[in-house]
Amino acid sequence: MAKMWAGRTSGDTNKLADDFNSSIHFDCKMYKEDIKGSMAHAMMLSAKNIISQKDADALVEGLEGILNDLESGALSFDMSCEDIHMFVEEELTKRLGDVGKKLHTARSRNDQVALDLRMYLRGRIDTISSLVKELLEVLTNKASEHKATIMPGYTHLQRAQPVTFGHHLMAYAMMLLRDLDRLCDCRKRINLSPIGCCALAGTTYDTDRYFEAEKLGFDGICLNSLDGVSDRDFCLELLSALSILMMHLSRFSEEIILWSSWEFKFIELSDSFTTGSSIMPQKKNPDMAELVRGKTGRVYGDLMALLTTLKGLPLAYNKDMQEDKESIFDACDTAEMCLSVFVPMIDEMSVCESNMKKAAQGGFINATDLADYLVKKGLPFRSAYKISGQIVAKCISDGYVLDTLPLSDYKKFSDLFEEDVYEEISLETCVAKRISEGGTSVASVEKQIEYVKSKI
Repeated sequence: MAKMWAGRTSGDTNKLADDFNSSIHFDCKMYKEDIKGSMAHAMMLSAKNIISQKDADALVEGLEGILNDLESGALSFDMSCEDIHMFVEEELTKRLGDVGKKLHTARSRNDQVALDLRMYLRGRIDTISSLVKELLEVLTNKASEHKATIMPGYTHLQRAQPVTFGHHLMAYAMMLLRDLDRLCDCRKRINLSPIGCCALAGTTYDTDRYFEAEKLGFDGICLNSLDGVSDRDFCLELLSALSILMMHLSRFSEEIILWSSWEFKFIELSDSFTTGSSIMPQKKNPDMAELVRGKTGRVYGDLMALLTTLKGLPLAYNKDMQEDKESIFDACDTAEMCLSVFVPMIDEMSVCESNMKKAAQGGFINATDLADYLVKKGLPFRSAYKISGQIVAKCISDGYVLDTLPLSDYKKFSDLFEEDVYEEISLETCVAKRISEGGTSVASVEKQIEYVKSKI
């Protein structure tokens, strides 16, 4: 098949070279964006009297026909075409003859592909952002149910201080809220139109770039034509935002995997989101969470691949940049798939409150509150810290926990101890007393929930 760019060369390339050069098998994803962008371009050409209104109407009608036929299945992609732009233009020319050949006036595939990609990613961001919002709604609902459910909080994976499960869930909600903010911020920089930059230097035609940008829902245009066709920062920024989002999902997955083990048994996942073993009948494996954790590395790889591709490219467009699409498409697909599974997995997760409470009762996680008790009685914190540590050692030696150590033993360490110490170091009191902004008290968790809901 003769190439539409044939002229300077014969256009007869080796079959291996054709296959190697072709991108239609992955950039066909952008067929809607390519066609809608071409419609706006035809309208602009007519508005600026570069082509006639009659020709523009024919182009728009022909493009609408191609779009409808692709979506109905009446037309299939021709995988022998080099890319989606060539496919649409060739199909249009088949239908309209020479009129179809006028569409490419005052543009290049360089600015056309940048336009398609920005439009496509804009839509993907909207879809992924909606899923993040769904997950935030699930988390806030679950946190509201468990705003008073006590569990051990950890540092270094060692029991540290008592918190509520609701408070723990809201930590992930805050992470996801930042992810949502990054996606929205990234979208702003994506939403600038490169069409009209042409190959690299603009065009001699009196075009109206703002006309096309407005028709396609952009906030403005790329102000330098070299930058407009060679910029892929928006892809890197989105890949970075998706990598951070996946890192958060991976951290959450790790905790879900731990919590659902018999060693913790803090939660139980729904049968719908677990698998069994082919040989061990007792197993209930958290495979979905493990896959999310594993797929995080895949998204990281997409980011590193594109960073590496772009790092040595001179201006302006280079064919290396064709490698941008598979990375960014894969990352979007992966993040969207993981979120789609994660939302119902968390929603259907059941919480083993008694196991959480039992774990919190061990590990001396109210030792800080014991020290604070002495401080409130007038003892310097460092002295109170030392006494509390000595009492913990005594409990471990004699088989007590702080709640069960006799008052007579407490008094051996300090006369400041009274009967009220037991109320002060109860887990419920420990949680309720965390009144500082952002703390684990029920009132604080409720405030965090309201904050997140107001943002989404």
